Amino acid sequence: MTQEKINRINELARKAKTPEGLTEEELKERDILRREYIDSFKASLVGQLENTYIVDEKGNKKKITRNPKK
Repeated sequence: MTQEKINRINELARKAKTPEGLTEEELKERDILRREYIDSFKASLVGQLENTYIVDEKGNKKKITRNPKK
């Protein structure tokens, strides 16, 4: 996600709070940008967690594993 896109999300958020609100096209753009931001954030978090280890009291490293969805 680029800084330009984040800035655009913030612009749309500010405009949504004004009395004029957002047009139908801007609402669609906002939804697309929000989804892209969330997906980018989740991918970053997953990448970070995949490289995370737990160290027990004996000094043994254990890689965090992903639990399947229930």
